[in-house]
Amino acid sequence: MKKFISIIVIIVFIIFIVRGWWNNQLAQVSSDQSSKVFVIGKGMGVSEIAKKLKEDNLIKSELVFKLYVRQNNLTNNLQAGSYKLSPSMSVSELLENIQAGSTDTWITLIEGWRIEEMAEKLSSELGVQSSEFLKNAKEGYMFPDTYLLPKDFTVEQIVKKLRDNFDVKYSDELKSRIRALGLTEDQGVILASIVEREARSDEARKMVASILLKRFKIGMGLNADATIQYILGYQSSEKSWWKRHLTRDDLKINSPYNTYLHRGLPPTPICNPGLASLQAVANADSSTPYLYYYHDSEGNSHYGKTLEEHNQNIATYP
Repeated sequence: MKKFISIIVIIVFIIFIVRGWWNNQLAQVSSDQSSKVFVIGKGMGVSEIAKKLKEDNLIKSELVFKLYVRQNNLTNNLQAGSYKLSPSMSVSELLENIQAGSTDTWITLIEGWRIEEMAEKLSSELGVQSSEFLKNAKEGYMFPDTYLLPKDFTVEQIVKKLRDNFDVKYSDELKSRIRALGLTEDQGVILASIVEREARSDEARKMVASILLKRFKIGMGLNADATIQYILGYQSSEKSWWKRHLTRDDLKINSPYNTYLHRGLPPTPICNPGLASLQAVANADSSTPYLYYYHDSEGNSHYGKTLEEHNQNIATYP
């Protein structure tokens, strides 16, 4: 009987120790009440969230956090977003914040959008005044990406975030390569913006960039439809900022952006290029034998060394 009682006492003691340890692992990390921004990206799982919380010194144990989440059936309740968390919060308090939902909004700005299109997106998602964004934004330098933006961000803060991202992506290495091609850094961005609208695949971007660079260097007109589309602006009938089918009259518009009438680059970028287009320009080869490119209705690209070959491609691949 005494042996049985001893075993019971030992079991109770072990349970008491384990429970104490468990509660300690769920408790706050410290008394530090300063908050830090913690971001849960889209698609992040419990394990990844736990690891990041541990790295940021917001929880004591990844394992205990994961077990607690599963024990309380919270796996599907953790929402992507940006949160202000503190080491003084217990695991349950952290999870209450994460489940409550972020006050920030994920915004995706597409490669090749002009600032008017970005303004429309920001207005519909965040209530940003389009006119204020257009006043502050600089065409070509608002980097297209997916952003987590606080709903109380000012226009100036949004523009700065987009420009800061551009400055990181348009690295010193890319700038150096572009200068080695005989272009200024701004000319590189202008050319990349045209490439962004004229090509859709990495291979096509590299070829189009090389052909446009060759035309620029030999003093030939760039003859880029995208620059005409930029002049024409919003098409109410198509509900698009980029007119699909250009007419002969369109090509005669008197504008410094008309690369059919004026040689050289347009005065500014015509859209906001992504990293792939900036890289395509940086890696362009003006010694390409081709002077012409054509994209058929199925999206395939065809190249010609002469105008005759170009016209033949158009006739062969409608």
